[in-house]
Amino acid sequence: MNLHLGPLALQTAHLLALGCALLAMGTGWLVGRKRGTGIADVLFDMVLVAVPTGRAVFVGLWWSAYQDSPWSVFDIRDGGLEPWSALAAALLLAGWRVRQHPGLLRPLFWGLLVGFSAWSGVLAAGLNGQPNGAAPPSVRLSDLNGQALSLVAPTDGRAMVVNLWATWCPPCQREMPALARAQGLHPEVQFVFVNQGESLGVVQRYLRLVPFQLQRVLVDEDSQLGKALDSSALPMTLIYAPGGRLAYSHQGQISEAVLAMQLARCCQWHKTGI
Repeated sequence: MNLHLGPLALQTAHLLALGCALLAMGTGWLVGRKRGTGIADVLFDMVLVAVPTGRAVFVGLWWSAYQDSPWSVFDIRDGGLEPWSALAAALLLAGWRVRQHPGLLRPLFWGLLVGFSAWSGVLAAGLNGQPNGAAPPSVRLSDLNGQALSLVAPTDGRAMVVNLWATWCPPCQREMPALARAQGLHPEVQFVFVNQGESLGVVQRYLRLVPFQLQRVLVDEDSQLGKALDSSALPMTLIYAPGGRLAYSHQGQISEAVLAMQLARCCQWHKTGI
């Protein structure tokens, strides 16, 4: 889900996460106000430790996807973090700060408890932007020959990656080579590239100019797919598990490493029946 402020699209999940953090901060202030103890600086330091730690572990696990463009390891906008190592680093930092200042224990404990409880409520309500297991929307598209067709999940047991893009979109252009490589590396996955809001001729001219090849490119001149997904921001990448269940969605530029990780998780979920 996105919150649209003019041309700016903000992910609702990020705003809710910020709200939970502010709630934790406020709770800590209320509990510690008699002693003048706040936890805002501790929470900030926890984030400063958690993000680079989670990123470093993630990059180490998926280093092969970063070898061709090592500078991209610093671009955390793709969401590539290993959550358990990030959480462990944050809690270790919190324990160290409490050891230095025992008066932080009570406000920090209650602040984290309330913050995590609020985020658990967000997860339980399905408001964090994670997929709800829906099938691909039924919309009318066309292929590069102008033949009309519908977007449907594969019936041969393969997972499916659907990428929404446009020729004028810089993040779409930056991620396209990685997606083209992934398509070649994963023949067991069906990749579908759905152009949004442009004519067939524009898409054909663009594909003739790029130094890579994409298989299964579809055209959605009226942006019906984006509307059905309640998303007007590009790019957007969806992963459907074998059987057609939506397993993952990503708004914005996706890295090859994050895509590989989510494909591995998607296929593992399918095998384990989760």
